[in-house]
Amino acid sequence: MSDLAALTEQVEGWVESDPDPETQRELLDLLSRAEDDPAAARELTERFSGTLGFGTAGLRAALGAGPMRMNRVVVAKAAHGLAAYLTGRAEEESWGAPRAVIGYDARRKSQVFARDTAAIFTAAEIDAYLLPLPLPTPVLAWALRLLKADVGVMVTASHNPAQDNGYKVYLGGHAVDAAGDGAQIVPPYDAEIARCIEAAPDADRIPRADEGWTVLPERIARDYEHQVCDLLPGFAPSRRDLSVVLTPMHGVGGEVASMALSRCGFDQLSVVPEQALPDPAFPTVAFPNPEEPGAMDLALRLAETRGADLVIANDPDADRAAFAIPVPADRAQGVGRISPVAPDWRILRGDEIGAILGQVMLERIPAGQAQSAAFASSIVSSRLLGAMAAARGVRHVQTLTGFKWISRVPGLVYGYEEALGYCVAPQLARDKDGISAALLLADCADRLKGQGRTLLDVLDRLHTEHGVHATDQLSVRVAQLELIREMMLRLRAQTPRQLAGSPVVAVEDLRDGLAGLPPTDALRLLTGDGSRVIVRPSGTEPKLKCYLETVEPVSEDLPAARARAAERLAAVRADVAAALRI
Repeated sequence: MSDLAALTEQVEGWVESDPDPETQRELLDLLSRAEDDPAAARELTERFSGTLGFGTAGLRAALGAGPMRMNRVVVAKAAHGLAAYLTGRAEEESWGAPRAVIGYDARRKSQVFARDTAAIFTAAEIDAYLLPLPLPTPVLAWALRLLKADVGVMVTASHNPAQDNGYKVYLGGHAVDAAGDGAQIVPPYDAEIARCIEAAPDADRIPRADEGWTVLPERIARDYEHQVCDLLPGFAPSRRDLSVVLTPMHGVGGEVASMALSRCGFDQLSVVPEQALPDPAFPTVAFPNPEEPGAMDLALRLAETRGADLVIANDPDADRAAFAIPVPADRAQGVGRISPVAPDWRILRGDEIGAILGQVMLERIPAGQAQSAAFASSIVSSRLLGAMAAARGVRHVQTLTGFKWISRVPGLVYGYEEALGYCVAPQLARDKDGISAALLLADCADRLKGQGRTLLDVLDRLHTEHGVHATDQLSVRVAQLELIREMMLRLRAQTPRQLAGSPVVAVEDLRDGLAGLPPTDALRLLTGDGSRVIVRPSGTEPKLKCYLETVEPVSEDLPAARARAAERLAAVRADVAAALRI
């Protein structure tokens, strides 16, 4: 049998089991062109070159037909496998009927994937609860614990490009111990669920119920807002003097975030009109990620026009938040990153926000309870939070990247990672939450404004006390994932002996685990002058990511220390780029 004949057989079998006419037509069109069009043949071959891997990030890929894309067949198999895993454990461990809650964002096919999941869960005799409309990921994470559910599914691709969608899985209730209740899955759960997915039958043989799941009332979003606003007890709306610009970046966080801010007295709130409503095409941004250059331009232009004090940007599923502040030119050295469209504004780095929120959370710890509290941050985040926690007698834990690890730290009261993820209320949601983080940072900025100070003053104080911790990131986006593997192999074989003129004194390969951390594909370099570099493949995008940090003590002149730190950081960046040959 020829390669094309074998591929034709696979395609026809897939089409027969596919319940979606759109993806059926897509495959049949590719197949009709494959014999005479080499590009169509390559595309078809790639789509059937394997199956999407289910891991700790669940599933995430471009929408389209075939086993290497996100579609109703792939989702049906994932839902069936997850249901088999849950019902199997429930029977073995005598839970009774498992309970599930399912949420979805406003991307293409999200609602369809969520309803398919509810139908398959219901047919498997799982009590399924479906969120009533497209809502932020933090609402799903919160509802999972509210309902004491055993599993949560969120259909979202978060900040990925418009063509993508994803399937994120949380465990709770009977399915996990107390430390992981409400958190995203980690090993070995991911591998156990993946085996059940691999054993799933063809999609047309998977039972689906026509009804029987519960659609939760729309007030659930208001209930979440009330819970978030309870983080600021005793606030006085009449005293709010902060002017805020908010962008949900075409995502589902706009209404929830606006209502929470308004409920807490931020009535000088402007939402970027071009990005206010959910739009799966994300027409105003190339990548709907606040970290990407240009993504916050519209918000910054509006902030300049309105004379605002703070810009808040949520990513499309609102589990992340970015912030920008106006900074006088004489204090701009080493703070955030400048925007070409608003030169008087600085977009704060994730590590800077992490430190500011860390200070907020330190001040919220009741007297005498510091020793029972824990802060956590990922290994790629700045070491400043650890220094702050140590100075206050608070335990600090470093974890692997991802809130599936951060949220499991015993006694956690605050956790963050540099990629704009912050957990300021683990008692509400065991995940990053860009809405509650935005509310607490806005409250901090408002209180500071009343004192004639700004968020920059908080950073100045922290850098003076603990040293200037300057961070940056070097990301290499690739067209072929094999290139990432090649760069990691090359770096392991030819590790730089010095960075920015300082000798590399420690090379730590995290593949076999380190200091209690689970194994991960990453390399950490430490230099004699305290600089640190961590290189790892991205878990959600085709990128190699390099996380850079230098630390510069402050004697008397903070601007000079920031300048020295920035200069050294630029030299480290150049040396890492040379080592990777990019």
